[in-house]
Amino acid sequence: MAKHTAQTRRGEIVRLATTSGLASVEELSDQLGVTASTIRRDLAKLTAQGKLARTYGGVMSLAHHPEASLRQRLGEAHAAKRDIARWAADQIEPGETVLLDAGSTMGALADAITKTPELTELTVVTAGISAMGTLADSVGIDVIALGGRLRPLSQAFVGPLAEAAVQRLSFDRAFMGADSVHAERGICEADLEQTRLKELMMSRAEQTYVLAHADKLGQSPFHAWAVMPRTWTLVTDESADPVALQAFRDNGIDVVIAPRRD
Repeated sequence: MAKHTAQTRRGEIVRLATTSGLASVEELSDQLGVTASTIRRDLAKLTAQGKLARTYGGVMSLAHHPEASLRQRLGEAHAAKRDIARWAADQIEPGETVLLDAGSTMGALADAITKTPELTELTVVTAGISAMGTLADSVGIDVIALGGRLRPLSQAFVGPLAEAAVQRLSFDRAFMGADSVHAERGICEADLEQTRLKELMMSRAEQTYVLAHADKLGQSPFHAWAVMPRTWTLVTDESADPVALQAFRDNGIDVVIAPRRD
């Protein structure tokens, strides 16, 4: 078999994953004539670029459900995210330590926090670059940034370094983002590292809120899931389908509909 350049080999990996649905490291190694370690490096690169999603032992195509970048998500459901963020900021008490997950809604929450002057002596822990930038110059807010490997698509840090930092902290409240959220399965993400980090974040919090606008409810765009804590609260907007909301309530999940604000 002729040797592939890295670029053509990765293109072939995407093609094979798209046509077969799932592809294992061993299968890809045999078909492309390279070592398993080379395939794993290729998969890590393709996952970071949002072209594939990792599974245990292999990879799956995102051809039907590509992961949107943070830049793309900033323009989606702007008013709903603003309303959700304002409600979330109202729950925070002065002096608390809170966790802000990554994502565009977390960026909106960081902005809402800066516009709530009574939130003093606040500690905000975050893995998201947008939240870090928004809070960086805020008086009375101590920002703790979780380090680790940067995922360019989500503009967030993940991996063992971020996980180790989370395990040394605890939070009064954790505000979580999601690619989608399901009443039975929990938070859905494109990447297993993201779900692992989210689980650790939620396990260290007294209260967990998942901030998700209506379009994210009940969807299963990817195959990586975060196991939820025993109790948590879904916060969504007024356009949410009542049937979709009832599915969460039937599973014992608290549901909050953030009021619309001008």
